[in-house]
Amino acid sequence: QLQLVESGGGSVQAGDSLRLSCAVPGDTLRRHVMGWFRQVPGKERESVAVIHWNNLKVYYADFVQGRFTISRDGAKNTVDLLMNSLEPDDTAVYYCAARHTSRFVTAPDDFDSWGQGTQVTVSS
Repeated sequence: QLQLVESGGGSVQAGDSLRLSCAVPGDTLRRHVMGWFRQVPGKERESVAVIHWNNLKVYYADFVQGRFTISRDGAKNTVDLLMNSLEPDDTAVYYCAARHTSRFVTAPDDFDSWGQGTQVTVSS
């Protein structure tokens, strides 16, 4: 399993932007699928955005509606989630996750390496 280190969470106002970053020091991410997920208390963890490291195929949850962008940087070994037009409903703990696979997977149960999570709070 990989060590994933998230950063970039915080408290913002509705309409603001945040960039979350997930660093994977010391490991290659070739043939990995990387994703961002979120969870609020009392609810199941849900997928937000996923990217395949090799072919750059991406997936976004319906609720993203063009507001978020997932990207990866091969030189830095990071996966970022740029979140624009944040809404109070985006408040959650956001997790980065990885899975070594040639398939394109998107569900939380498909991932086996997880970061510790970073809190995002959006106030109205």
